[in-house]
Amino acid sequence: MKTSSNSTWKQVSELLTVASITKTLSKTSQTTPTPPQTLNQIPITQTLIHKILSNPSLHISHKLNFFNSNNNIHHSSTTYSLIFNNLCNPKTPLSLVHHYLPQLLHSMKQNGIVFDSNSFNKVLNFLIKFSHNNGNKNFRFVVDILDYIQTQNLQPIGTTPFIYNSLLIASIKNNQISLALSIFNNLMKLDDDCSEFNSVIVGSSNYLLSVLRKAQMKEEFQNVFNTLREWKSFNFDSWGYNICIHAFGSWGDLVTSMKLFNEMKEDKNLFGPDMCTYNSVLSVLCKVGKINDALIVWDELKGCGYEPDEFTYTILVRGCCKTCRMDEALRIFNEMKDNGFRPGVLVYNCVLDGLFKAAKVNEACQMFEKMAQEGVKASCSTYNILIHGLIKNGRSEAGYTLFCDLKKKGQFVDGISYSIVVLQLCKEGHLEEALELVEEMEARGFSVDLVTITSLLIGIHKHGRWDWTDRLIKHVREGDLLPSVLKWKAGMEASINNLHSKEKDYSPMFPSKGGFSEIMSFITRSQDDDDEVETSSEQIDEWSSSPHMDKLAKRLVKSTGNASQLFTPNRGQRVQQKGPDSFDVNMVNTFLSIFLAKGKLSLACKLFEIFTDAGVDPVSYTYNSIMSSFVKKGYFNEAWAILTEMGEKLCPTDIATYNMIIQGLGKMGRADLASAVLDGLLKQGGYLDIVMYNTLINALGKAGRIDEVNKFFEQMTSSGINPDIVTYNTLIEIHSKAGRVKDAYKFLKMMLDAGCTPNHVTDTTLDYLVKEIDKLRYQKATILSEKGDPS
Repeated sequence: MKTSSNSTWKQVSELLTVASITKTLSKTSQTTPTPPQTLNQIPITQTLIHKILSNPSLHISHKLNFFNSNNNIHHSSTTYSLIFNNLCNPKTPLSLVHHYLPQLLHSMKQNGIVFDSNSFNKVLNFLIKFSHNNGNKNFRFVVDILDYIQTQNLQPIGTTPFIYNSLLIASIKNNQISLALSIFNNLMKLDDDCSEFNSVIVGSSNYLLSVLRKAQMKEEFQNVFNTLREWKSFNFDSWGYNICIHAFGSWGDLVTSMKLFNEMKEDKNLFGPDMCTYNSVLSVLCKVGKINDALIVWDELKGCGYEPDEFTYTILVRGCCKTCRMDEALRIFNEMKDNGFRPGVLVYNCVLDGLFKAAKVNEACQMFEKMAQEGVKASCSTYNILIHGLIKNGRSEAGYTLFCDLKKKGQFVDGISYSIVVLQLCKEGHLEEALELVEEMEARGFSVDLVTITSLLIGIHKHGRWDWTDRLIKHVREGDLLPSVLKWKAGMEASINNLHSKEKDYSPMFPSKGGFSEIMSFITRSQDDDDEVETSSEQIDEWSSSPHMDKLAKRLVKSTGNASQLFTPNRGQRVQQKGPDSFDVNMVNTFLSIFLAKGKLSLACKLFEIFTDAGVDPVSYTYNSIMSSFVKKGYFNEAWAILTEMGEKLCPTDIATYNMIIQGLGKMGRADLASAVLDGLLKQGGYLDIVMYNTLINALGKAGRIDEVNKFFEQMTSSGINPDIVTYNTLIEIHSKAGRVKDAYKFLKMMLDAGCTPNHVTDTTLDYLVKEIDKLRYQKATILSEKGDPS
């Protein structure tokens, strides 16, 4: 009975002591370094310390002061766990963390205490979040703290990888990518076979790969990927596979993407591809122009019970619009809405852009009205698509009016809007208005980029007004871009004027390796491996969610060629990007355009030679520009040599390249090969836009292959592309010259019904048509006269 009474009295006494200390601490200032001297008179035990530190009513600063006032006590591991649990709290002021955390770690070292697992994880997670606040200052503090923990061996045994992992994540969150890569390399040098270590590697590597992909750091991504593949005990999880499939596909490496897809399916530790995986694969297929394959895979997935999400629909709509397959794009767009998904501005922008590219101006305007009715707010990009689309489809006045209305409202206009209009004004020869618009552009705070400057330079040179460059300098006042351009121009002219050795001048720039008549070898050689794989018998998984995807993956994996590098659905651009990184090739392309527009092919070739010798890598636009001029001038062997060099340097062909091929075949009188070339294009994931259809119709028509012309015209309209004025002019002309006057008149009526405004070419074509009609009437009248003659 007496023992029980003593125990009760001890508990009451301890509670009173805790209450007294708590009250005393509460009365002191939070910034007081030590509590009042009265606390020193109270006997302190470990139990008492634990209760004080566990009291939720006390501020963290009071607990820290109390802890520091008892440094003479040998604190236990539990005590340190409690104080770190208090300190590592999101509500703790940053100043307290900076001040007390190093002191606590130093105290731990003196007392010979190491972290337990829970406290260690708590501190690591807190430091990762802490490093993301207040930028570089906190980041350096976290690095120093983690380094101290490791060097003083305060972490639990076997947790060194977790410290590296925390440093890696902290580095990434603070945009210290180079440091993150260095930490990753150190992490991979550790040899630890425990499952927890493997999970750390998987998580941190996925995070790092994701950041590298978003930053478009292709080389660094490849190095990390290769390092992980070489590590003996590493296996990707589903997230890692999805990241890599998407990354390599977005960079055009379809073969590697499909290899990873096959691995993922065969990995017994995973559940196989999920919808996220298939979205990545669909995105890859659309990226390289394999829309047919993407649509087949999509239909198979729906048949197997997979539910397409918003990303699936967005990927497919964008892919179909980019390749001018507007019927499929609109079908998927409507299905997206029917299944309860509300298309956002990104999807609408893709559809609008596709409709304008397919010359469906009325449908595009109706889609824009529908977008507004459904409450989807238009963006600057939306209006830029409208302005550019109207201008490109012969509605320049409407596009310029829309631009002016938006300027007056003071919204939805950016530097790209100005650049579109400046380019059009330069094309029409209105340089004065273009320069005034550039001045207004700068006054509104929009930077004048390289696209706008090169448009002005081409316009100035085309009209022989290089004296206007001084005016251009006055208009473009900010930045050093324009002076760099003009300096580049001076250097380029000096290089061209320098005499080269006669030996080099007489050597061919593009060594001939056959002739343009061998064009089919270029088309078919890339399909040999694919055809070989397709003819071989392979077992198909009957339970597969997408047998077509499996077949495609196996075919690409076994292919020895660079199947993904043969064709790109993205048309080559003169200016690749706004920054200075690709400045040289941008300016080479710009001045090539200037020289070739003026018919100065020899100067263009000399410029090409100078800068390729200087180490500038040509892009698709560079090769297409040179090849276009060779084809127009009838230098078909040289054009073939350019095409061969593109293949050797793995520079992907695009729709413009194939336009040059069809034009060349037409000029050579080999329009009979046009259909075969077209089949080869489609097998490589290519597509036909309105320019390609016009090119084909013109080449076949001049060769007298009228039935094929009509077939392609029907294919063009059925695929969702509206004929434009060039199409109708060509059809009227070739049918008139072929003596098919009724068909020519039919196309004239179709043109007028479609609302295509005739131009000067139409007038010339109609003059010829009228003459043919009069000739036909005269012949008919002559025949009737002869029949009515009694003799």
